[in-house]
Amino acid sequence: MKKNIIWSLIFIMGALTLPFARAEATVGRSDTATERTARKQLSKKDQFRNVKIQVADGVAQISGTVDLLVHKLDAEKQVKRVEHVQAVSNQIEVVPQTPVSDAALTEKLAKKLRYDRVGYGIMFNNLAVDVRAGAATVSGHVRDYADRNSALAIVETTPGVKGLFDEIEVAPPSGFDDELRLRMASAIYGHSALTRYALDPQKPIRIVVDRGQVELHGVVDTQLDKQIALAQARSVPGAFAVEDRLFVAADQAK
Repeated sequence: MKKNIIWSLIFIMGALTLPFARAEATVGRSDTATERTARKQLSKKDQFRNVKIQVADGVAQISGTVDLLVHKLDAEKQVKRVEHVQAVSNQIEVVPQTPVSDAALTEKLAKKLRYDRVGYGIMFNNLAVDVRAGAATVSGHVRDYADRNSALAIVETTPGVKGLFDEIEVAPPSGFDDELRLRMASAIYGHSALTRYALDPQKPIRIVVDRGQVELHGVVDTQLDKQIALAQARSVPGAFAVEDRLFVAADQAK
């Protein structure tokens, strides 16, 4: 009788364990197939030649090296598209082909961002960049998401950048603000003493508008130019407030 009971318990435990064993085997086979598919996907692009991948329980861990930040981000996007990948742990290291100092990289990015979106109202964006240990932090205000995405794309594709922190604020859509931006630009850049600034593609006087609040950023040649720009901005109807964040070139050089 006791033997029968023991054998019955063994049978029941075996019956309960079997589905779990089958499930684990299925998961294992699924991970292997997923890993194979993801590896094949990455092998299509030469920039991923040094990237490795492992999949466990649906989580893909990618490691290795690439030479541009955009390649690191793209590798993650490629793997996320693979069926059965539930999450991606991106451990890829960005190793630039030519080392760049933080100071040189900051200057290079700042120049690129100043001239970004020429012809698309760049005077309404104001961005700042700071690079530490190869990681770039981009902050400031832009008019819309197209401007933000363009700025981030510049940073991601610049050699030497190893990481990116996005602290850009995007102004909410507003017809009122759009009209105010145009009136501000006309008042400032249309003044005879300031028209020379309109000739510069980077538009040195930046006009940030958010819910009727206006900030003037940038660098002007003289204190008189600064006073005129502020007076012109404050003469425009509809602005709730105009904040002065302009610098005079001579003062900045001190």
